[in-house]
Amino acid sequence: MRTPARASSIRTALALVSVAVTSMVALAFLLPLAVIVRDVARDRAFTSAQLAGAAIDPVLAVSTDRATLERAIDTTPAGAAGQLAVYLTAAPPVGDGTAGQAPGGTLVGGPQRASVADLRVATTSARSFIAPVPGGYTVLQPVALAGGRLAVTEVYVPAAEVSRGVAASWTVMTAAALLLIGVSVVVSDRLATRVTRPARELASAAATLGDGDLSARSTARGPAELAAAGRAFNVMAERLGGLISLERVMAADLPHRLRTPLTALRMNAAALGPGRAADDTRLAIDRLEQEIDLIIKAARRPAADEPAGCDAAEVLADRFGFWSALAEDQGRPCQLAGTELPAPVPVPRSDLAAAADSLIGNIFKHTAEGTGFWVTLHRGESAVLVLVTDAGPGIADPDAALRRGSSGAGSTGLGLDIARRVAESTGGDLKIGPSALGGAQVQVRLRTSPRPQGGRRGRRAGAAGRGRPRGADLPAAQPDLGQADLDLGEAYLK
Repeated sequence: MRTPARASSIRTALALVSVAVTSMVALAFLLPLAVIVRDVARDRAFTSAQLAGAAIDPVLAVSTDRATLERAIDTTPAGAAGQLAVYLTAAPPVGDGTAGQAPGGTLVGGPQRASVADLRVATTSARSFIAPVPGGYTVLQPVALAGGRLAVTEVYVPAAEVSRGVAASWTVMTAAALLLIGVSVVVSDRLATRVTRPARELASAAATLGDGDLSARSTARGPAELAAAGRAFNVMAERLGGLISLERVMAADLPHRLRTPLTALRMNAAALGPGRAADDTRLAIDRLEQEIDLIIKAARRPAADEPAGCDAAEVLADRFGFWSALAEDQGRPCQLAGTELPAPVPVPRSDLAAAADSLIGNIFKHTAEGTGFWVTLHRGESAVLVLVTDAGPGIADPDAALRRGSSGAGSTGLGLDIARRVAESTGGDLKIGPSALGGAQVQVRLRTSPRPQGGRRGRRAGAAGRGRPRGADLPAAQPDLGQADLDLGEAYLK
């Protein structure tokens, strides 16, 4: 089923959209912020350099003595680090000095890093500026001295000082951006789950309903639209289940109602005697009976909402009441026993009803009018036994009858396969034997608990059961049912 894959792709798409949107928002804010952080670090470094150079101005205003200036330079942090120098120029400031000495002046303090051209610009323009040098920058500041002379302070700023703290700030901002993206993905995934989970449940319920499980329902939750779709699906499933259940009830009831007139038609056709018209009539009745058997087999499948168990006593009483009307018309004595108390079995009601109809219908189909029959129900510790006994001619070869009734090619239409399948579905079985009435007896055992380990017990009781009569857990038999018949049923039940 592909529905979960689609739901997962929706979650993935929402996560990708969340990543894209959060990334764009983060970039829109973090890129300008990164530039600002870099500029702030740069300005901080150059401002510190300007303040370091201005710290010498009071000394220059008092004296230009070289020794005095060197002592003043050494007392500053920049001077102690060899990053501060002072150029004393002659008046007027001219000269084409080379690198390593001031243009027409004297260098005091650290090493010269600014070029001659930069020094000339500083002395001629009398303005401060920043000049790049190998490994960093220099901040040049001209200072006016007495007698028309100029001094230029040079503060060296390493490149690492200009970018100090920028990498750490950018790392923090990147981590914050990734954290925001992760949070947005988690939040979008949680929000997507509110949509995809109800959608998956609705799709799963629809697939289950499509597979024939009419009990499938969807949980009406999630967004309003999906909740409404879930409720609409549940209403549809309820109506569909009701329609199918009604159809199956009608389909199951119709064949049972047709059994009575069909049996009458078969008996009337049997009385027609030889002749082509009579043979054609009997053939048509046989075909009609086969079609009814097919309808019964299809209708006996339980609806999705039909319980898996039923009361065998109630079902047998209902079906016996149905067939007793026809038995009265044909003068067949019949009797039902053992249905006074409930007898729960793990068989759907429709299946057990179809089995009872097939067994009782066989009596009307294969015995003459006036032939009596009994239906007896026995309850045991782990099984329920249904005995259908008749006073007809009996079955000469029970094994062959069971083989013919296997719903395969060449089936005689005895319908024994219906009852046998019902019995075998519980772990029980079906047997045919002689009855106390002189005819045939069909024994259907329906197990109500799992078969004990070691298989079916034999006729000999174990050591723990010696001296205890078989069937002691069964109710007392009614005297008019035939003690031999009851003893056989009780022994087989064990």
